[in-house]
Amino acid sequence: MNTDFIKGVVVPILTPIDENELIDEAKLRDQVDYVINGGVSGILAFGSNGEFYVVEEDEMERGLKIMVDQAAGRVPVYFGIGAISTKKCCRLAKMAVANGAAGISVLQPMFLKPTHDELFQHFKTIAESVPGTPMLLYNNPGRVGYTLTAQLVDELAHQVDNIVGMKDTSGDITLTSEFIRRTRDVNFKVFGGKDTLLYASLCHGAVGGVCTAANFMPELITDVYNKFVAGDLKGSLEAQFKLNPVRLAMDPASFPVAAKDMATLRGRDVGVPYLPNLPTPEGPAKEGFRRTMHEAGLI
Repeated sequence: MNTDFIKGVVVPILTPIDENELIDEAKLRDQVDYVINGGVSGILAFGSNGEFYVVEEDEMERGLKIMVDQAAGRVPVYFGIGAISTKKCCRLAKMAVANGAAGISVLQPMFLKPTHDELFQHFKTIAESVPGTPMLLYNNPGRVGYTLTAQLVDELAHQVDNIVGMKDTSGDITLTSEFIRRTRDVNFKVFGGKDTLLYASLCHGAVGGVCTAANFMPELITDVYNKFVAGDLKGSLEAQFKLNPVRLAMDPASFPVAAKDMATLRGRDVGVPYLPNLPTPEGPAKEGFRRTMHEAGLI
């Protein structure tokens, strides 16, 4: 299986919606062009900042078709799966492959606290439902309440042919490094999941990052990656330091609305979040957006 394309800055693309909470096709197509023109190496449909947890399955399918069509082969489009049940994950995986996804990314089940064996069988079953399609694990302990262990990832990487990589959003660089160290013999592709740790993840051998900030400042986040792979480590670190205050300013806002708010501040027309979330009101959090974006030369 060729996995050479799995690298670089992948953006968990925003999902623009209309007043009826249906995907706004024109705005989504424009966002696809914006991030590709900004230099991203891939698009992740319905990641955490794509608000997957509130999107109906038929809308996911429609949105994926739009993204694949608009990307037109310029970059791969991955499909994010965050369902709890194994059966639903398999159904979504098959739908994604049927509609042109280059790969799938699967979050560990939220709300539950599965055992090692339960998680192994869950991920293995999903991968086997779409043989020949690259599957990435998605470790996000901050949202689901537990982490994937290095041992589990090691076993999946070595025993399931099409589980070929992962995104680690733990924020624990030691854990990220362990995922890389234990799987490097099979060319397992580990992405950093924290925008603020892209440089650090690359230093430990990550192939790139899945970066929310690429939705509204793709030129800054891709600069970290491009300079690193070109050997300009000092320039890469400085680029990381330039974007970090902007990314950190997102944290005081209600998840996941900050990315849409910051895109709006840059003049992007991406709409509002799905209810119950609301755009960030005027106040300290929004002032933090403006201040750090101004200091970074974004507005």
